Amino acid sequence: MAELWRGLGKENPTFRLFLGMCPTLAVTTAARNGFWLGVAVILVLSITNPLVSLLRVVIPSSVRLPAFILLIAAAVTAVDMLFHAFLPGMYAILGIYLPLTVVNCLILARAESFASRNPPLSAWLDGLGMGLGFTLALTLVGGVREVLAGGKLTLGGASLLPRGIFPPTLIWTLPPGAFLTLGLVLALVNYLERRLKG
Repeated sequence: MAELWRGLGKENPTFRLFLGMCPTLAVTTAARNGFWLGVAVILVLSITNPLVSLLRVVIPSSVRLPAFILLIAAAVTAVDMLFHAFLPGMYAILGIYLPLTVVNCLILARAESFASRNPPLSAWLDGLGMGLGFTLALTLVGGVREVLAGGKLTLGGASLLPRGIFPPTLIWTLPPGAFLTLGLVLALVNYLERRLKG
């Protein structure tokens, strides 16, 4: 089970390994955006990691990366089609970042560094843990940006905070706001980690 917890804690893809920064900064204007992109990444990692692990003995090392990218592209295409069919509103919001999951460094890194060297169950648990950690991070950054930008927080259609808790501020919806929010959240995570250790 260490594989599962690693992605939520000491090897969190966003807060510790700094993987997947483009979608982290681009789509996290709201908590739900980060959550659903994270769900897509969980699905892709849960499909590709065990497949890479199963096929590692039959894929020649000279074509290892292209083979991994082909597996990842197939999984991303399936997830993209699921979102298009069942979540058309979120599909439109996530835009190009959903199909770009094919080249997300988190997914490629886990295929290369873990799944290709471990048995299928460990690879699946690693993918699930990394996906959950990524989802948690994106949802947190998106939630903070949503609160700071508009003074509200909604998830699943329900408002989690009363409206107007902060006055609307445009900068938090723009790219500089994404960088500032990530820095603030990272500072908070580091602070809490130090407090728990000390």
